[in-house]
Amino acid sequence: MLDLHVPPLPLELSERLRSPEYKREFWAREAAIRNGGSWKLERLPHFEEVRNASRDALRRGDWDEALRLLEARRDGLRQAEVEDAARGSVFHRVRVVEEPLTPYLQWELHSLRIKAEYGERVRVLPAEAVAAAETDGILPELTLLDDEVLYRVLYTDAGVPDGALRFTDPGIVGAWGAYLRDAYAAAEDIASYFDRAVAPLPPPPAA
Repeated sequence: MLDLHVPPLPLELSERLRSPEYKREFWAREAAIRNGGSWKLERLPHFEEVRNASRDALRRGDWDEALRLLEARRDGLRQAEVEDAARGSVFHRVRVVEEPLTPYLQWELHSLRIKAEYGERVRVLPAEAVAAAETDGILPELTLLDDEVLYRVLYTDAGVPDGALRFTDPGIVGAWGAYLRDAYAAAEDIASYFDRAVAPLPPPPAA
C-alpha cells in the first residue's frame, strides 16, 4: 500500500532553473545514464504542451488528426528504445489520474500507451490513492534521474512549462526515490487501464 506521507521538498535546498537551462541540463543528464533508471510523477490534469502538432490538433478539436500524429511518432520512439536499451537506461512513469478524464488527459493516455509499447514503463495511479497526501495541495510534478538529481517541474497556472527546481541533497533524493518506487508498485499498468477506462471513450471536446 502506498505510504500516505510524502517526503518534504524544502525550497531552501533547491536551485531554480529557467526553462532553457532546465531542458539543456535534463537532456544532458538523461543521455549520460548508463545501466540506470529514471522516474517521473505526473499529477496535473491539464498541460499546454508547446511545439507538439498532435497537442495542437486536440486544441483545435481535430481528434482524428491528433491520434494520427501520435501514431506517426512510432519510428522515432522505436529508435529511442534502441538507444535507451544500448545504454541500459529505463524510464518509469507514474501518471496520477482523476475521472472523468479531462480532454488533455484522455489525449495524453493515448500517447503514453504508445510510448509503453516502445520501452517506457508507464503505470496509472487513481487520485484516490494519494488523496490523503494532498490535504495541503496536489502532489508535485517530479522527475528523478539515476537516483542523483530530483527536479520539481514547474508550470504556470495555465499549464505552460516554466522550468524546474533542482534538488541534489541525498536525503531528499533518496526519500523521493523510495516514494516514486512505491507509487509505481501500487499503480496499474497503462495497458490494462487504457483498455478499460480510455479506449471506450468518445472523442473529447477541443481543449
